[in-house]
Amino acid sequence: MEPTDSLSRKLYRMHKRSSLKAANLMVRSEELVKGASNRYRITVQVANRAKRRRAEDFDNDEATMKPLLRAIIEMSDELNQPELLGD
Repeated sequence: MEPTDSLSRKLYRMHKRSSLKAANLMVRSEELVKGASNRYRITVQVANRAKRRRAEDFDNDEATMKPLLRAIIEMSDELNQPELLGD
C-alpha cells in the first residue's frame, strides 16, 4: 500500500528504487563470483578496479556513483557482454 501524503510518497518511491538497485547489484555480484574460477582473485580485481576509479574520480570531481558499485557493474557487464571489451 502506497502512502497518501506527497512527502511519504516520494520517500516510498525512493526506497523502492533503491531496493531495486540493491537487488540488481546483488545479482551482478553473484554473477561475478559464479563466473570466476577463484573467488578471492575476483574480489581483489574488483577492489583494485574500484581503487583506480576512486583515483580517477578524485581527479575529475564527477563522482555520481561509488567506485565499488561502478566496478561491480562494469566487470559484470564485461563478463556478460564480451563485445564491450573490443579489440
